[in-house]
Amino acid sequence: MRLATFTLAGVTRLGLVEGDEIADLAAADPAMPRDLRSLLESGPDGLAATKAAAGRAPRHALAEVRLEAPIRDPRKFLGIGMSYRSHAEEIRRRGRPVPDHQNWFNKQVSAVNGPYDPIHRPRVSTQLDYEGEVALVIGRRGRHVRAADAAEMIAGFMVCNDVSVRDWQARAPTATLGKSFDTHAPIGPWMTTWDELGDPTRLSLRTWVDDELRQDGGTAELMYTFGEMIEELTTVFTLEPGDVITTGTTHGVAQYRDPPPWLQPGQRVRVEVEGLGHIENLVIEEPFPPSA
Repeated sequence: MRLATFTLAGVTRLGLVEGDEIADLAAADPAMPRDLRSLLESGPDGLAATKAAAGRAPRHALAEVRLEAPIRDPRKFLGIGMSYRSHAEEIRRRGRPVPDHQNWFNKQVSAVNGPYDPIHRPRVSTQLDYEGEVALVIGRRGRHVRAADAAEMIAGFMVCNDVSVRDWQARAPTATLGKSFDTHAPIGPWMTTWDELGDPTRLSLRTWVDDELRQDGGTAELMYTFGEMIEELTTVFTLEPGDVITTGTTHGVAQYRDPPPWLQPGQRVRVEVEGLGHIENLVIEEPFPPSA
């Protein structure tokens, strides 16, 4: 299944994407959850009800609806750094050490953004960078999960751009500030379930800035399996339905080019992952809040 959050006529609800249409699940069954996190919290019964409702749901053309972030309010949004071999190598060439263990950070959940919504270049920095990634969505609650059992924890996969503000990322070892500016976590365009995707370990991952291909890699480069990532995290804390885990980026980020081609207002960033679709975001100057 490809499950999406969409808005039509000012109302946001959950849909199932089939081809170039989206099935309006709430219109078929008013008892259906209106958001993906609630659906995942309902467990296998909720997913079974989704399949049943999809068979009788009215359809809308995708072109007629606004796709939102599939998970608009995750409790946790976690990212791993230096998990792709090619990215680790470009870091080593610049003299930076690559840790011998998994290197995790938080993105604040207020950074979550839609798959086609603008991303802001902050007023406080020009060092705006892209990181095309595969994101995991957690489907069930778990603690101390072994890597071999971790597949049961994953509800599905999304495309993510782990937008990074590099000078603010360097301000503290946690990297949290530079990873958490508002709008800097566009995800989507929908969540693809594992049974729909097949093998996630051989997916191509590409990032374009306008018409220039900046990143061209794939999940075969990962230094850690998805299971090992989940085992590491659940050793420390409980993962819950709807939590988002971004799994790292391949080589080609702006930071390690000479000179760095930082993102500029007016440019478009497109991240495409095989089997998952693409997201595309226009870079704009950070607007002043109304109160200013």
